[in-house]
Amino acid sequence: MRDKAASAFSSRAKIAISKSWDEHVAETEGHALNMTKRCYYETLGLVREAAEPEIKSAYRRLAKECHPDRNPDDTRAEVRFKEVSEAYEVLKDPQKRAAYDHFGHAAFDGGAGGSRGFGPDFASSMSDIFDDLFGEFIGGRRGHRQRTSRERGADLRYNLEISLSDAFEGRTAQILVPTSVSCETCSGSGAREGTKPATCTTCGGHGKVRASQGFFTIERTCPTCQGRGDTIEDPCPKCSGAGRTTKERTLSVNIPPGVEDGTRIRLAGEGEAGLRGGPAGDLYIFLSIKLHEFFQRDGADIFCRVPIAMTTAALGGEIEVPTVNGTATRVKVPEGSESGKQFRLKGKGMPVLRSKVTGDMYIQVEVETPKKLTRRQRELLEEFERESHKDTSPASAGFFARVKDFFEGKSG
Repeated sequence: MRDKAASAFSSRAKIAISKSWDEHVAETEGHALNMTKRCYYETLGLVREAAEPEIKSAYRRLAKECHPDRNPDDTRAEVRFKEVSEAYEVLKDPQKRAAYDHFGHAAFDGGAGGSRGFGPDFASSMSDIFDDLFGEFIGGRRGHRQRTSRERGADLRYNLEISLSDAFEGRTAQILVPTSVSCETCSGSGAREGTKPATCTTCGGHGKVRASQGFFTIERTCPTCQGRGDTIEDPCPKCSGAGRTTKERTLSVNIPPGVEDGTRIRLAGEGEAGLRGGPAGDLYIFLSIKLHEFFQRDGADIFCRVPIAMTTAALGGEIEVPTVNGTATRVKVPEGSESGKQFRLKGKGMPVLRSKVTGDMYIQVEVETPKKLTRRQRELLEEFERESHKDTSPASAGFFARVKDFFEGKSG
């Protein structure tokens, strides 16, 4: 009995030792497997430059091939399915993929490589990575460790009305603009004379503060200095720390020949002064052109409606008309001219802005019907009417002839 018990104990001990050794081997193999973890791109059969649709397509194909439901007795297929799913979970997410490309598998290890995991340190690292990768393209925070630039002043708008003659010849106009200018007492710093702004203790002069929330790092404007990077402990008494004061300035505006209604002229740096020495904004002059007594403008062309007497239209003659350059010119009106007839005066229009090209002027005559006739004038017109025939007024004679035919045809 004693020998049998000893034999049984020895067998159980061997089994236990064997089982313990197998577990140890499996555990060791597991660690070895983890240390030589396969590349996610290689797992999906992709190159590192693969686009998102390629990643998705590769995952669907491989997941379908090695899905446990299609391979119920194949443990290798199950392992393969897990590897493919793990690789896809990382590579489908742009931020996780960027982390993997930079750190490899260490970016997602929570053990010995935990400092590279998804903690606050990792979020900060990722923020720096994205700055390095994309800062040049999207205006990133490459200078976030330096003091932020001063706040730029606002742009200003000034509406200036000019005459058509000014638009034709060009001129220099003097305008009075109320705006903010840099404080002369503190030279725009906002601090009392003899002192200077102090570095903000909240953001260290960066102008922004960071707060980590899991994987993401949120950056916002410093609430203490409002993004300026410094604070003023002893403000300038004249500008109350703003670094600028309000006053009116007289500026000269050069208006070139050929400007049109709505033309915008930009005066760089003549806008509102920036806060605490920041750069000034720009001043935009918007031009509007007054209505002219005689002329209407269409681009570079000028139109002028000129009423003429019935006798001038019938007999012909010459008329004197004004031009946009302030001179007068004579236009010959042929006999039999009708209302609406146009005469082109080449090169008598407006100059084209910043060009040697000049538009044309168009004279459009409007035949005036005589009014307040004297007895003699009436007698002469009645005599003229008696002597008239269809060729004297062909348009009206033809029209009424067609009207007569229309009614006769309708009644028939």
